Amino acid sequence: MSSERSPKFSIGQLVHHKMFDYHGVIIDVDDVFKGSDEWYSIVARSHPPKDRSWYHVLMYGTSDRTYVAERNLEPDKSDEPINHPEIIDFFSDSVQGLYLPESIN
Repeated sequence: MSSERSPKFSIGQLVHHKMFDYHGVIIDVDDVFKGSDEWYSIVARSHPPKDRSWYHVLMYGTSDRTYVAERNLEPDKSDEPINHPEIIDFFSDSVQGLYLPESIN
């Protein structure tokens, strides 16, 4: 059974984590949780729903990526460019706070 809800955020969108107060850019979207039960029990302590969208995010100012439940994210209104060493691997440019995916040649 799949979720009938569409993801709230999309690849290239800037987001802010409501609980941990960091911002980043979405690099991938899973319609439902696709991690392991072990990871979920250790890391996802607030037990966000597994049947809703989860996002792969490059975190601003670090070299870290994170996997975040939709309910913990909100749009980032800061419009600060994302400072992350992998940003050029995923995006070619940014326009008005939205990162544009790297074009495939």
